[in-house]
Amino acid sequence: MTISVRKVAAAAALSAALTASLAGCGGSGTQDAGREARLGTPAASAPAASAPGSAAPPPSPSAGAPGAPLAGAPGKAPTLAPGPDGLTPVFERARQHTDKTVALTFDADMTSDQGPRAAGGERFDNPQLISTLRTLKVPSTIFMTGRWAEEYPDQAKSIGTDPNFEIANHSYSHHAFTSPCYGLPALDGAAARADVDRAFAAFRQAGAVNTVPYFRFPGGCYDDPALRALSTAKVTAVQWDVVSGDAFAKDPDAVAEQVLAGVKPGSVVVMHCTRSAAPVTEEAIRKIVPELRKRGYRFVKVSELIGT
Repeated sequence: MTISVRKVAAAAALSAALTASLAGCGGSGTQDAGREARLGTPAASAPAASAPGSAAPPPSPSAGAPGAPLAGAPGKAPTLAPGPDGLTPVFERARQHTDKTVALTFDADMTSDQGPRAAGGERFDNPQLISTLRTLKVPSTIFMTGRWAEEYPDQAKSIGTDPNFEIANHSYSHHAFTSPCYGLPALDGAAARADVDRAFAAFRQAGAVNTVPYFRFPGGCYDDPALRALSTAKVTAVQWDVVSGDAFAKDPDAVAEQVLAGVKPGSVVVMHCTRSAAPVTEEAIRKIVPELRKRGYRFVKVSELIGT
């Protein structure tokens, strides 16, 4: 069986100059191989007590995996069992579809060649968004590139030592792991694997400890060879089922409406933590969070969704 690449275009048009930095607005998924992983099949490791409301035991963390929680982290993150032929498993939304939980995820994108733009004053961070998530007490998962962590080490450490957040891997360079993918330059298998390790190293160098063994493909683009290249990293690839459309958006109400219309129990929402190219995300969050709480939803990190 093979895994085909599916792409879901974001509502907002992507600027050609910034496509490489925010291509995560697209979407992809699997059809045959890895289908069980997408449904949330837990890793078949040491037995554990059944999670509330779940017939299967909760997944167990991959011991010794790159990006596994370091000493001092608040807890070990669950992963999924490998897919067919040992392929990296892919998670899109929770298997349990009755519990009103939702995971807001934010891609902290920065490509390896955008240093000059950052030096010129362009902001790839969004500290106000992080502050708002803290104020609203919204547990969140930040999919960070290693290059972002190097550019903003103090922020990476602050996020990565705050129990409200967990940091997941979005590659080091934000280059594609398969091609074509929104015009991103592509990495071969060996380079892709090294790129993931380099990102985890950048998080450690910044002092982030709340890291989890999850990975999001740049642009959301992947295929069998990409999943095979990452198989030794012992990570779970995390996609999404709700596209926020926040990249390059100018209307926070439109972003909020798109998220609110798409969220279902167990959803994973993809948004961005990049001020210059997703400028209305923080304002949209201030509309999304109270409305979803009003509807009875509880915000969780991706690790909690995978663990149910």
